[in-house]
This record gives sequence, structure tokens and C-alpha cells, in this order.
Amino acid sequence: MSFTNQLREENEHLFREIYRHPFVQGIGKGELNPEAVAHYVKADYEYLNKFMQVYGLAISKSAEREEIEFFNEQVQFILHSEVHPHKNLCEYIGIPYEDLQGYDLPPTADHYIKHMLYHALQGGMGETLAALLPCPWTYLEIGKKLEIEFLNESQDHPFQPWITFYTEDAMMDVTNFMRSRLDQLAEKASDSEKQKMREAFHKSCQLEWSFWEMAITCEGWLTEEEVSTR
Repeated sequence: MSFTNQLREENEHLFREIYRHPFVQGIGKGELNPEAVAHYVKADYEYLNKFMQVYGLAISKSAEREEIEFFNEQVQFILHSEVHPHKNLCEYIGIPYEDLQGYDLPPTADHYIKHMLYHALQGGMGETLAALLPCPWTYLEIGKKLEIEFLNESQDHPFQPWITFYTEDAMMDVTNFMRSRLDQLAEKASDSEKQKMREAFHKSCQLEWSFWEMAITCEGWLTEEEVSTR
């Protein structure tokens, strides 16, 4: 069994619970709280800005032009393509996309970014890929499952653009490249290095679930007043 297949098997419960999360299921059912949608877009816009910085760090660790080209393409993909699912969510709630940009990251999203930055700064390419991989991989699986379960039942689904975006070949290609490269690196890694990869991947899976939870609860930082009353 490949290393990434092992990672997927070890984190099956998290992949399952991510798909079962009320926000994800709300996308499938075409029914979401507008405040939760706005909170998600605000957080995800800034999260993706930081995600591109992690790609930049990955470029600095790349030993081959193929890797440099891949990470450079992913920066372009986020800049020019991943705005489309955001715009679908904005259309659903009737708020211009530009009005949901420039907000502080909520605690969970802030934690997630710093987790990836830590591994990108302190670890090698294997750790960096392990921390990055759950994001595209879980979204790819979400899109495929939602498409099978919900789109076949509806000819006029409000989140069809969001769902089909994450089933396109581009998402499959991103996931497959990261998996293939991580498998190659794991073959040459020591047991301690592979353990660090496992931990990075597992924590990112946990934080993927927490990101959805952050959106549906509209999580924010405590105000001074809230702190003083506790």
C-alpha cells in the first residue's frame, strides 16, 4: 500500500466526518445560513491568500523544475480560478464578492495557516506536502460525493457551480501530483520523517473539519468584553 493510501486509511474517520458536516451537507441540499456562507467566504479568501504563501515556501524547497512549475501553477489557479466557487456562494447570499474581502482570519483558519507555515518552514518537502494535501484531497472527495448524491436529483441546484468546480480534472491533477510526489519522498524517508508527515497530514485533516465548523458557528475572536465576563 502506498504511503498516501495509508494516510487516507488512517484518517478515514475524519474524511467521513468532513463529508457529514452540516455545512457540507447544506451545500448538497442547497440550503445554507447566509451568515455562515458569508463567514466562510471571508475566511476562505484570506486563507487562500496565505495558502499561496505556503506554495511559495514549497517552491523554495523544490529540487526539480517540475515541482517549481507545479507550485507556480497552483498560485495562478488560486488567483484566477478558485474565485469561481466563492462567487457562486456570494450569488447565493446576494453579497458582492469584494465586500467579503479583507477580514481577519478567524481563530481556526489562523491556526490552520500557521500549522502549514510551521511545517513548510521547519520541515522538508515531504512535511510541506503532507500539510498541504488534505485541502485539495478532501474538497475533491466532497465534490464527487455531492455530485453523485445531490446533483442527479436536481436540474436547478443553487450550488452546482461550486460542486462541479471541485470535480474538475484540475482538482484531480493537483491531488494526484501531491500524492505521487509525497509517495516518492516517503519511500526514501526515515521512520521519524514519515511520522512527521503523518502528524502534519492528520492535523490538517482535523483542521479541515474545524474550518467547516468555524463557518457554521461564525467563529470569531473574543472581544475584551466577552473575556471580562468569563
